[in-house]
Amino acid sequence: MTSLESAPTGRHGPEGGGSVSKQQWKWTVLAGMASYLDAGSIVALGSGLALFQDRLGLSGTAVGVLAAIGPNAIGAAIGAFIGGRLGDKLGRKRIYQYDLLLYAAAILLIAFAANPSMLFAGTFVVGVAVGADVPTSLALVGELSPSKARGKLLGLTQVTWNLGPVVVLLLALAMAPLGLLGIRIVFLHLFVVAIVTYLLRRGMTESAVWKAARSSGRAAGAGVRYLLRGPHLRALVWTGGIYLTWNLMAGTNGIFTPYMVRTLGAGDQATSVALQCASFTLAILGTVAVYMRFADSGHRHRRVMWVIGASMQVAAWGLFLVLPFTVPVILCNVLLFGIGQTMAGEGFYKTVSQELFPTMLRGTAQGITFGVARVVLGIWSFFVPVLAATGVTAVAAFLTGCLVVCGALGFFMPNTTGKTLDEIEAERDVNAWASRTS
Repeated sequence: MTSLESAPTGRHGPEGGGSVSKQQWKWTVLAGMASYLDAGSIVALGSGLALFQDRLGLSGTAVGVLAAIGPNAIGAAIGAFIGGRLGDKLGRKRIYQYDLLLYAAAILLIAFAANPSMLFAGTFVVGVAVGADVPTSLALVGELSPSKARGKLLGLTQVTWNLGPVVVLLLALAMAPLGLLGIRIVFLHLFVVAIVTYLLRRGMTESAVWKAARSSGRAAGAGVRYLLRGPHLRALVWTGGIYLTWNLMAGTNGIFTPYMVRTLGAGDQATSVALQCASFTLAILGTVAVYMRFADSGHRHRRVMWVIGASMQVAAWGLFLVLPFTVPVILCNVLLFGIGQTMAGEGFYKTVSQELFPTMLRGTAQGITFGVARVVLGIWSFFVPVLAATGVTAVAAFLTGCLVVCGALGFFMPNTTGKTLDEIEAERDVNAWASRTS
């Protein structure tokens, strides 16, 4: 019996335990900037969607296509499929370092878009770039983390994911009187952040866990087909199901809530931006105060967090099924979703996705689940503007149903808390061997 997870903790990877070094914090922040740029570009596009529509004469269908091909959906999916696999085959560093240059170039296309072609091309390429970066960067964080601080460090990447939108939204709010020019300035801020992050990442080294797995000679057996049987297939379906159902809601909220607030008459541009900013700020506070504190403290804590968080998110979107789409009701949605997502959302998906897959397939698995979820979100995005034109009820009903399914899936979470990646992989190899011989 052999394992694809070959890097022993200690000599090649982080020791078991919960102590985090300054270098681990620093590298986590730099890797987590992929999440900052991902979410920042999604929300920047969402904040400027109605303004670009007015200036460039885009139809409702064109708005849906724009949302579908970018960092929120299909563009990111293509990048994740490619980047996740290449990160496993060629190494984490080759992907997470250079794709930021592609991202920066595409951001400039959006910032200076004078016609629909520039806007659409820039949006698509930004999606591809962040899609390639996210699974690779998350794999790096999972591999550098101590076993009893993995949730804490991956939670920090979720802080950066929410920080990007907060900065973008505050800038958009300050620039609201400038109209579309303000949104162009917001995109230029993302360009600057991408270049600075690229320069700082040049000092990072390759993942020690990946190098050890590569040098063991077992990389040749790390084909994608290995993910399509036994416990790895079950993990792929489970993590993919959680992220798919949760991301449909989060993606719609991120890019379409400002659009719906404005077009449905609930508030103006400044109001829509302020409401979203409050949601992401709550998510930062909740992640630091709750998820980063308790995610590594035991299986029971993870389950309790999941139940509370999932229930709050179902209630957040269920409100729109019985109450009007007004600012007070949206504020209740913001409060419930902002806190609930920190306990049963993307932070949890990021953590278990590092734990359940072997090193030479960790990026590939995340690329698949991340990519599939973004493709489905892209398809759904075609219909959101049309459905929203008749009111928020149809959109809210669909998203509430997604959150119910996501909450139910969480009850099947395996007990991986506090275990090293080697220990988890050894257990899963035993289960895979048993399933093949039974």
